[in-house]
Amino acid sequence: MLSLMSEPTETRRERAARRAGEFPPAPEPLPRPVLDSHTHLDITVSEAGVPGGGSTDDPIGSAVAVAAEVGVDRLVQVGVDVASSVWGADVAERHPAVLATVALHPNEAPRLADLDEALREIESLAARERVRGIGETGMDFFRTGDEGRAAQEESFRAHIAIAKRHGKALVVHDRDAHADVLRILDDEGAPDTVVLHCFSGDADFARECVRRGFLLSFAGTVTFGSAGALREAAALTPVDQILVETDAPYLTPMPHRGRPNASYLIPLTVRSLAATTGADLDELCTAISATGDRVFGPW
Repeated sequence: MLSLMSEPTETRRERAARRAGEFPPAPEPLPRPVLDSHTHLDITVSEAGVPGGGSTDDPIGSAVAVAAEVGVDRLVQVGVDVASSVWGADVAERHPAVLATVALHPNEAPRLADLDEALREIESLAARERVRGIGETGMDFFRTGDEGRAAQEESFRAHIAIAKRHGKALVVHDRDAHADVLRILDDEGAPDTVVLHCFSGDADFARECVRRGFLLSFAGTVTFGSAGALREAAALTPVDQILVETDAPYLTPMPHRGRPNASYLIPLTVRSLAATTGADLDELCTAISATGDRVFGPW
C-alpha cells in the first residue's frame, strides 16, 4: 500500500480538490450544441459557488457562459418547491439561454402544512411563458417512508393534471418507485410529453418507459463504474428518446465524481452515452438538441 507521501501528485491534487469543493476543469467541447435538461442553478451557486471561475457579480450569467463555451448552450432550471419555482421562472425571464420548470419535489409534499395552497401556486406559475415543464414531481421511496407516500401520490397526480391542463412537459423524479410511477401515470393518463429525470432504472424498466413514448434523461451516474445496468438501459433507448442532464451540483460524471457538478460538465456524460449506445457523437448531439427543442419548445 502506498503511503500518502508516495501517492502520485495528481491523486493528491484530486483529493484536495474534492475536500475543497473545487469545480473540475472544463472538458473538451462538444462538436454540436446540446442542452442540460435538468439543473439547479440556485443550489449550485449557493452550495458550491460559481463554476469555471466565473464572475461572482453575475453567477447565473457566468454559469451559462461557461457552459456555452463547451457546447451546452441551453439550460432547464428545475423547481423543487414554491420558492425555487418562483426563482427559476424569474431567472428564465432574464436569461435567454434558460427555461424553467416548476413543481413540488415528492419529498417536499409530505412536509407541507397546506399542500393544496402550494399546488395552487405551482399552477399559477405554470401559466408563465418561460415555464415549459411541470417538475420535478413523482415518487421517492428512498427518503420518504410509508407515512409520507399518500401525500406524494396526491401531489404527483395533481402535477400530472397541471401538466395536461397547460400542455407542458412532465418532469418525473423516480427513486426506488418504478412500478408506482408507471401505475400512477397509467391511471391518470400520461401527458403528451414525459421525461424520466436522472433515469435510474434497469433495462426492463427502460423498455416499459420507451414503449410508452417517455423520454429518458441520463445524468453523470451513467459514467460510474458501478452503473452497468444503467448503461444497459441507455443502450436500448432510441436516440430520439434520450436527454442528458447534470442535476447539478450533484451526480458529477467521472472522472470527477465527488466534486461539484455544473452544466459545463455535460460533455463528459454525452461522450459516455455515445460510447454506450454506439451512436456517432455528432449525431447524438444533434438528436439530443432536437429532442430538447421538441420537449421544451424554442428558447
